[in-house]
Amino acid sequence: MADVHSKAVRSYNMSRIRGKDTKPELLVRRFLFANGLRYRLYDKKLPGKPDIILKKFKTVIFVNGCFWHGHDNCKYFVVSKTRTEFWLDKIEGNKKRDEENVAFLKNNGWNIIIVYECQLKKEKREVTLNNILQNIQDQLQN
Repeated sequence: MADVHSKAVRSYNMSRIRGKDTKPELLVRRFLFANGLRYRLYDKKLPGKPDIILKKFKTVIFVNGCFWHGHDNCKYFVVSKTRTEFWLDKIEGNKKRDEENVAFLKNNGWNIIIVYECQLKKEKREVTLNNILQNIQDQLQN
């Protein structure tokens, strides 16, 4: 089946997908800041360049897109009908790299929080954000 968009339109649409400062990420950052937590962004020295780094709590937060990181059992993770093999390989590679980065960070004593974009939709947002805050506070007690 052919793409419903022209090549130029598809290229433009894909160019608008950002890797930094996404809406889900900004939601988490605003919540943390409003709760008195200060953080760094995208530390290139850490594997996977975590979206949010809370050095004081030795915690990193990854805010992942459901499609790009292959969120299992999620209605927002739908594999493309065109070039399916390419996309499956790409997403599997992303998942493998994520696992390696998380393992390395855990082995070096970091607390890892992974949040998917579907967990920040209106109906789940408050619970998810409060869970993040609770996880960070629990880290402080340990």
